[in-house]
Amino acid sequence: MMKPSLLRSLRSAASHLSRRGYATEPVPERKVAVLGAAGGIGQPLSLLMKLNPLVSSLSLYDIAGTPGVAADVSHINTRSEVVGYQGEEELGKALEGADVVIIPAGVPRKPGMTRDDLFNINAGIVKSLCTAIAKYCPHALVNMISNPVNSTVPIAAEVFKKAGTYDEKRLFGVTTLDVVRAKTFYAGKANVPVAGVNVPVVGGHAGITILPLFSQATPKANLDDDIIKALTKRTQDGGTEVVEAKAGKGSATLSMAYAGALFADACLKGLNGVPDVVECSFVQSTVTELPFFASKVIELPPLHTFQILRLSILWPV
Repeated sequence: MMKPSLLRSLRSAASHLSRRGYATEPVPERKVAVLGAAGGIGQPLSLLMKLNPLVSSLSLYDIAGTPGVAADVSHINTRSEVVGYQGEEELGKALEGADVVIIPAGVPRKPGMTRDDLFNINAGIVKSLCTAIAKYCPHALVNMISNPVNSTVPIAAEVFKKAGTYDEKRLFGVTTLDVVRAKTFYAGKANVPVAGVNVPVVGGHAGITILPLFSQATPKANLDDDIIKALTKRTQDGGTEVVEAKAGKGSATLSMAYAGALFADACLKGLNGVPDVVECSFVQSTVTELPFFASKVIELPPLHTFQILRLSILWPV
């Protein structure tokens, strides 16, 4: 029997993910596809998306192991219907009609593994998945989790350009975990409730390219410069911290699943017309000379696209 404390935690997570929900209004039918659903991030992410009341159809895909994950998740008594697909021959079925596609597929980081190592493996995976997206659901919002995001997002863009389906306002690199970490670490040092904390994180999604703007954090706290530097360093090294703590037996799968679910929830709210949905994401840039840059973006219903919000980026952070 599930412990009451665990049940309360799951319900709280679902409530948090669907904040500003639709208790008195009809909720549109929305299909979400998770590509890499049987993996370390994919399984908890699938659970969290099953808990999201904005999802009516949950499509789980992986090269193997998906039927078991889908069967397990499908027993949870929430709104969405769950179908599992496995193997390349079923990828098209998994994607057809998807409104949001989340891609955690690929290999995780291991001790000593660089993001270049990840790129050599994950680039091919992302290319094949995005080729299918361009064919079966070209208008879906694509949430890229597969690392290194700094490289996989440009790869996806090139695949979509080649297919003639590229829309820069529908491709997102999920950098929400950087924001989640920055909020958590800042709240701890500022001694404020984390639920009310906001910290913009710009730049990229790897090491020193991750730039948490603690100078713009709210609520404002007068933290010493050495504390700000330490918070910045810890945010940048958050992934390594988890990899080392797991002693080679895993990476940041649970926190990444949570962050991925938060961002997907924001996309669903934007699609459903909820105003003022703002998140940080690695997107094609209009605020820097770089082709892609993590910035604040806001969903613009009913166009189902985003607009980059200009930030006053203060150096040093």
